[in-house]
Amino acid sequence: MKRALLILAATATLSAPALADEALAKAKNCMACHAADKKLVGPSYKDVAKKYAGDAKAADMLATKIQKGGSGVWGAIPMPANPQVSEAEAKKLAAWVLSLK
Repeated sequence: MKRALLILAATATLSAPALADEALAKAKNCMACHAADKKLVGPSYKDVAKKYAGDAKAADMLATKIQKGGSGVWGAIPMPANPQVSEAEAKKLAAWVLSLK
């Protein structure tokens, strides 16, 4: 019983940051155009993570794109700017997206 509780506690601790960042993505309306594992209007977050895996500059580039928007990387539909997202929030969201497998 104790072992099961320890495993449950460890799982909850490990998944809490991911859930917190998913909550931020929902709060900032990112999930209106993106999903973790499927394309909506924009690419899935897992596809973004795969595309930029191993790119040391990806987190900063994505944080900038989250705030200022962009176009051309994933097709003809542009990503609008998100001025309601602070720099710190954009960095947190970018790190979360890049952590997805």
